[in-house]
Amino acid sequence: MNKRRSGILLHITSLPSPHGIGDFGDTAYKFVDFLAETRQSLWQILPLNPTCTVYGNSPYGSYSAFAGNHIMISPDLLVRDGLLLKSDIEGYVTFSHSKVDYKTVTAYKEKMLRISFKHIHRKLEKDHEFEKFCCENAYWLEDYALFITLKEHFHGVAWCDWPEDLRYRKEEALRDLKEKLKDRILLEKFFQFLFFQQWSSLKKYGNSKNIQIIGDIPIYVTYDSSDVWARPEIFKLDDTKRPMFVAGVPPDYFSTTGQLWGNPVYKWDVLKETGYSWWLKRIEYNLKLFDIIRLDHFRGFVSYWEVPTGEKTAIQGRWVDAPVKDFLDTLYRHFPSLPLIAEDLGTITSDVREIMNMFGIPGMKVLLFAFGNDLPVNPYIPHNHIKSCIVYTGTHDNNTIRGWFTREAGTEERKRLDKYLGREISEDNIHREITRLAMMSVANMAVVPMQDILGLGEESRMNLPATAENNWTWRLLPEQITPTLRNELTEATVLYGRG
Repeated sequence: MNKRRSGILLHITSLPSPHGIGDFGDTAYKFVDFLAETRQSLWQILPLNPTCTVYGNSPYGSYSAFAGNHIMISPDLLVRDGLLLKSDIEGYVTFSHSKVDYKTVTAYKEKMLRISFKHIHRKLEKDHEFEKFCCENAYWLEDYALFITLKEHFHGVAWCDWPEDLRYRKEEALRDLKEKLKDRILLEKFFQFLFFQQWSSLKKYGNSKNIQIIGDIPIYVTYDSSDVWARPEIFKLDDTKRPMFVAGVPPDYFSTTGQLWGNPVYKWDVLKETGYSWWLKRIEYNLKLFDIIRLDHFRGFVSYWEVPTGEKTAIQGRWVDAPVKDFLDTLYRHFPSLPLIAEDLGTITSDVREIMNMFGIPGMKVLLFAFGNDLPVNPYIPHNHIKSCIVYTGTHDNNTIRGWFTREAGTEERKRLDKYLGREISEDNIHREITRLAMMSVANMAVVPMQDILGLGEESRMNLPATAENNWTWRLLPEQITPTLRNELTEATVLYGRG
């Protein structure tokens, strides 16, 4: 965490692949090679949890805080490992190379995975590696596999509308359905087994090239998830198992009604009584997946905004303190060298800064926020950076640099940018200039989204917050990584001491 280095933000789904979505196949390994060749040592990705169309295919809205997204499994690797025939994956839909069609991709991937399951079904329960995986991950896998199986059994209905004995997890009812649906449950465990085999191999390859993976943990979980169904006692639910309060943020400069996210909020007193066991398992699990962890919405660990269920906006909420010191003390006792990054964007109060300083947790500096009318004292401007932070040109929730410059930056903002850099900046070179600022910063780590490395416009942004459609679909094209691009990135990385 204290080394001077740099890397690229690119989610797995954005990688090139012939199967409609980025996956853990050959192009992922080629991207690791690209990172190594250009002297990068960080690869930041978004959450790897399952996505669903109900939540707009967002990796931040998932049926599980633990499970992996099976549509990232590579069919080509399954063929190589003898789990599919080459004929199994030929003659299907021709996919777009530039955008992800989640509905079509999910149907295709699930068909491939079911074929693979048929090939190995009879041998699976005697497979030592599979048995070991299921045993080591039983604390979440058993509930998740059953949850997904029941979701399918009840045609996608939310768990709160299942029959009462299943909603309340009556042992006899669960036992009967586990026996009745055992093959479907086994199938789901098989999906997870393949996911973690392929991801572990890719991460190991990256580490062998001195690339560390920065992963992302959303603070909240989705209500209709295996986590809430299996452990309702750690969430603020009423007697019918429905949320009493939901998460969000209050009204501010950007929104007069605040943001209503809808996630159930935690019972921090109950979590504390259990020694934060659920969070400890979550952190331990994610440390197997990633080398560095970014905690999303860090201020929510200090105090969080809860809104009574049924409110149409976030206005009528209230701040509730969380036992953050005790929580972080507990984490660091269990994981003394815990490599955390705090997502500290937005309005951050002094108590949040105090906690970050107390525990030495670095925050984020986004350069797209640096050129407001408070420029001399703006915390995001490079001359105010500190070593213990991570500088970004932008994040997955921002426009691209080029898109920001052409569509969002006002006349005065552009003037301040020109003055700060000492020359007039154009649409064609804005991405290089802001990337160079990130590389020059004293911040130990610099991370640049791939779209900004390429100088792409607004049409290539990953996500537009508060919208439900056309997000998370952007994909990198192989031909976009040119020899010139490789040379420019390598030169900048070495020049500014990050290689």
